[in-house]
Amino acid sequence: MKLPRPDRASLGPIFLLAVVALGVAACAPVTAPGASAVPTVTPQPTPLLPASPGADPVSLLAWLFTPVFQVLFILLAVLNKVTGNIAIAIVLMTLIIRALLIPLFRSQTVSQRRMQLVQPELREIQRRYKGDRARISEAQMALYKERGINPAAGCLPLVLQMVLLIPMYSVLRDGLTNYDPSAMVTILGQRLPILDCTNVDAVTGAVNKSLPCINPSAFGVNWGQPEILFPLPVIGGLSLIAVISSLLQVVQSRMVMPPSNQGQGQDQAAAVQRQTMLLFPLITIFYGAFLPAGLFLYWIVTTIFSIVQQYLIVGWGSLFPLFGWTPRFAVGHTPRFPVAVPAADATGKPSGAITHPTTSIERAASAAATVRSRERGRQGRRGRRR
Repeated sequence: MKLPRPDRASLGPIFLLAVVALGVAACAPVTAPGASAVPTVTPQPTPLLPASPGADPVSLLAWLFTPVFQVLFILLAVLNKVTGNIAIAIVLMTLIIRALLIPLFRSQTVSQRRMQLVQPELREIQRRYKGDRARISEAQMALYKERGINPAAGCLPLVLQMVLLIPMYSVLRDGLTNYDPSAMVTILGQRLPILDCTNVDAVTGAVNKSLPCINPSAFGVNWGQPEILFPLPVIGGLSLIAVISSLLQVVQSRMVMPPSNQGQGQDQAAAVQRQTMLLFPLITIFYGAFLPAGLFLYWIVTTIFSIVQQYLIVGWGSLFPLFGWTPRFAVGHTPRFPVAVPAADATGKPSGAITHPTTSIERAASAAATVRSRERGRQGRRGRRR
């Protein structure tokens, strides 16, 4: 996609690279379609055109993301034409996307909750086979199979969310700043009548190339540019909408975090997971001065949607206590659609490798069963007493 070259075009891919480093390794960090890391001194405005596959990986990925970019841009243009407000259009587009992905993200939340519910049994497996990684892995897989848990169920939604973030970044940064995006609303040679360009003179029909086709401003904010509350050294500035997005992400992360008071048997992986889930919201604050405000609006709506969906499934989760305070409405709260781990077999124990005795009586019975009783009948000649 042949797009204009903004001054900070290389900072968006760095943000996506930070996301990948926090756990979405399958989502490759790439620049937005057509973005260039080497800005020119005086860039000339060019129309928004589809990308062509090139020899370098960036051009190839830009070409692969072009269909997704085009679908999102057409949806945004239609909603903007209907509402006449780009901010409302971004909110509605986000809600439509998340509504379509409800089953997938529900599966992710249920899987995370089930993994938390079987943590005591997982710790018992680690204690029982301490030092034997092969037996631990075998027993854990047997437990997952017995309880109907898929440990990888939470990976696909994260990858999909990041894959959508890349073209969404391009739509809001380039689609809302280009003077002629008509090529992106053209399908099979037919241009869809969904663009109401505000940079066209009503009398002469002349196009002002210094202004974008779609009006990116609403509620006093230019959603195609970074929204900076006040400048700051090093990070460039502080964005209020980025701070709001970060706080909401903290709420969402704490709801699905593993509880921190699971006793002395809490594994180190849970503690690392808690720290990692709080690191990403902090990073988004620093990138508020570089990414378009529309991307944070998209992320805010996405996060609120996730919070509501998680509340219905896991309730308040691990959100409380917050600084030692737990409100009354969170005490004894039961979610609307609670998650329960499927029961084990009739013996009360999972199948497979987890079949070893756990109580003292069972251990004694198992030890007695392994001792061979001496037969008092015929004995060998050497063992016969003379």
